[in-house]
Amino acid sequence: MEPAAPRALPSGLATALVFFASGAVLVLEIVALRLVGPYVGVTLQVSSSVIGISLAAIAYGTWLGGRLADRYDPRILLAPALLLGAITTALTLPLVRWGGEILRGGAAPAVLLLAAMAVFLPAFLLAAITPLTVKLQLGDLRRTGEVVGRLSSFGTLGAITATLGTGFIFVAAMPSSWIILTLAGLLAVAGFGLGWWLRRRDPALAVPGRPRTRAVLVTVGLVGSGLGASAPTPCDVETAYHCARVDADPRVPGGRTLILNSARHSYVDLDDPTHLEFAYVQWLGALVDIQKTGGAPIDALHLGGGGFTVPKYVAHTRPGSKQVVLELDGGLVDLDRRELGLTTGPDLRVRVGDARVGLAAQPTGAYDLVVGDAFGHLVVPWHLATREMAADIARVLRPGGMYAQNVIDYPPDRFIRAELATVAAVFPHVALIAPKDALDGKIGANFVIVASPSPLPLEEIRSHLDLVDEPVELVSGAALDTFVGGARVLTDDYAPVDQLLAG
Repeated sequence: MEPAAPRALPSGLATALVFFASGAVLVLEIVALRLVGPYVGVTLQVSSSVIGISLAAIAYGTWLGGRLADRYDPRILLAPALLLGAITTALTLPLVRWGGEILRGGAAPAVLLLAAMAVFLPAFLLAAITPLTVKLQLGDLRRTGEVVGRLSSFGTLGAITATLGTGFIFVAAMPSSWIILTLAGLLAVAGFGLGWWLRRRDPALAVPGRPRTRAVLVTVGLVGSGLGASAPTPCDVETAYHCARVDADPRVPGGRTLILNSARHSYVDLDDPTHLEFAYVQWLGALVDIQKTGGAPIDALHLGGGGFTVPKYVAHTRPGSKQVVLELDGGLVDLDRRELGLTTGPDLRVRVGDARVGLAAQPTGAYDLVVGDAFGHLVVPWHLATREMAADIARVLRPGGMYAQNVIDYPPDRFIRAELATVAAVFPHVALIAPKDALDGKIGANFVIVASPSPLPLEEIRSHLDLVDEPVELVSGAALDTFVGGARVLTDDYAPVDQLLAG
């Protein structure tokens, strides 16, 4: 029996190489979602595009790596794969940030192209490392299953470790640009280190490419890193969930607009909390005004904080009100405190965390008003749009309390119809506030759903809506039933919110 051929790489080094390369791909995939979000939003379609492009890159890279491993000595390809991965990783930032300005919007081709710019090339190159390494370690055919199984398992563990580390640690501790550039640097160090070690072990190994070619590649990598560091960023602050920016209003000295992932999310007047700029916020303000009588304090729960425009309005117009705001993004709350005049205390408390989880912890029958204004880019997160969510909102409302939910939709208005059907499945009294052109299916717009366990004061609501800047309709009864039509109720088991919004 012939002795087994010696392995080209020590077992520990081969394992570490596969672990690192697989982990790097997952870091790129997660950060890619944050890089493209400011330009095309953070929707199910965007997430699906990034994941799909990443999987395609892994599939093609693994296939190519296996082909090359059969034709060439894998030892001369491993270090170049790492170095090319470093270069293309560094180029990701300028590609996305310059390309994003051109491809801005939510069209499917733009989303796919931007996702490819963000992740395909480096993931493609790094995916080739695993089959190259496996080929080197197959010195004894009797142990093929053991070698392939071990390296595959450690590649998966690397991906899991990178996923958890990026999601729980890196994103919270570093801007996306730093994560990308740090990863590019680590890949470059690993490539140079592995190349040096292999050449030292076997001086006869030829490094592919002419010296001029290698110099060009190094230059491209350095230029890519420089362009990435200097590329325009749409963020003043990058939180764990948003690319956030605050723009001053040149017309109003205290006016500030909060931009989240390229969308105008909130408007705050630092000098006048009663200045409600956006139309839908004026509608919410009208609903606040009809609560109780004589400006009496109310207890209000807000699902989503944003710029805290409505909580500030309640605090100013109804002193002594007790309010709780459930806001997912703690970094956004910090930005509000620094730049948008947010002051919290016993009368205005903020609970950082998911709105549905926070809602479940609220006492029964505790609130006069619940305002739903939580968005993932332009769409209500699906788990906040279901019948089960509406039932929990009904639980925390007092018998005469009111639920006001902001929804964005576009013709043919499939989401708002489904959401109305969903809310009506829980609340016996429901109405809808919207511009007439939006109700007629001519334009996309904000809609505000109004619901209560008790009869709604429709005439009082209409009289207050007459005071807002733009004409608006209040639809209820048979007219609302006609608008909803046969829309399906959304549940925790069935809530294709992104698809309904896409129309």
